[in-house]
Amino acid sequence: MTSRTASCSCGQLRIEVQGEPRGVGVCHCLACQRRTGSVFATLAGYAAPYTVSGSATEYVRTGDHGSRFRFRFCPICGTTLFHTEEGHEQSGVSVAVGAFADPSFPAPEDSVYDCRRHPWVQLPVGLTVYEKDPE
Repeated sequence: MTSRTASCSCGQLRIEVQGEPRGVGVCHCLACQRRTGSVFATLAGYAAPYTVSGSATEYVRTGDHGSRFRFRFCPICGTTLFHTEEGHEQSGVSVAVGAFADPSFPAPEDSVYDCRRHPWVQLPVGLTVYEKDPE
């Protein structure tokens, strides 16, 4: 089985995941824009198990539908590396695609919160686009 390791900028915090991503998507919501400092976040979802090494600081945010998401970031360099949904930690994890530092990483399949997408952002052809969060 293929494994991938994502890490923060300084290398102190790492996550190793197994297999292919369950899905790759971009999110244009304002919370993701603020969290990443970019105009969207790109995330890859993986099934458990996954292995975390290093120490992380956590931030919990409640989504539009009431789900609580626990974001982990490096306390040294500040990189947001991954997050889990409270109550579902054992089923999977979402990892920041850029933290894999792999230009051959699979392209996103979905785009959520298109209503917040900056008008100059061009999406890849064939992406499934949602005005908001489809859940």
